[in-house]
Amino acid sequence: MDNPSIITQVTNPKEEEILSCSQDKVSQCNLSLKKQRSRSIFSTLFCCFRDYNVESPSPNGTSVLPPLVEENGGLQKGDQMQVIPIPSPSAKYLLPEMTISDYGKKCVVIDLDETLVHSSFKPISNADFIVPVEIDGTIHQVYVLKRPHVDKFLQRMGDLFECVLFTASLAKYADPVADLLDRWGVFTARLFRESCVFHRGNYVKDLSRLGRELSKVVIVDNSPASYIFHPENAKVTKRGSCDPRTLQHPRYE
Repeated sequence: MDNPSIITQVTNPKEEEILSCSQDKVSQCNLSLKKQRSRSIFSTLFCCFRDYNVESPSPNGTSVLPPLVEENGGLQKGDQMQVIPIPSPSAKYLLPEMTISDYGKKCVVIDLDETLVHSSFKPISNADFIVPVEIDGTIHQVYVLKRPHVDKFLQRMGDLFECVLFTASLAKYADPVADLLDRWGVFTARLFRESCVFHRGNYVKDLSRLGRELSKVVIVDNSPASYIFHPENAKVTKRGSCDPRTLQHPRYE
């Protein structure tokens, strides 16, 4: 899709009709004002011939007031204005409502690359997965290595917490990797780059947009820039640091 088609705005025909009607009303209003002004001029010129008899008040003792026009364009008659509250837009969170099975659990946000897997476009002989990814019309093979003991880690985390996959990678790469990695359906939701906030050259994972109580959210990530908004919620992961047996593992050297 070319750039002009992205930024071009198309006007709705109904909006054009409404705009045309509004312009006609404005023209009629201006014409009415001109007539009133001309009448006031003639009234001033012929003030000496005016009949000064005042009309008697209405029997009920109330005067007829002009219609009140609200700021939002609503028309109300009489001396009382009806206030119509405008509902504020509902907050849109990244996560759906918590399921019954996860109710009461803490939410653990888990990163993908360099936390659960290591991926490369260069061929790796002992890759766990090979994922085809289309980039600019060309299919590229991505070689993926699982982190040692990641299967047991995910299963255990799924038993204890509400687990959410949150990665700054594109969905067309991360989603098929997650399909191969999470065979048990541990992740209740998957969030990708479009759910991040681009801040000072980094894709930041704003935990306040999840829709969960921040005091019950933990993020597991290898990059401090990813949780710069909420460093107090972070559990930093380093290469091979989750389990002593994975320290200086040859697959990650």
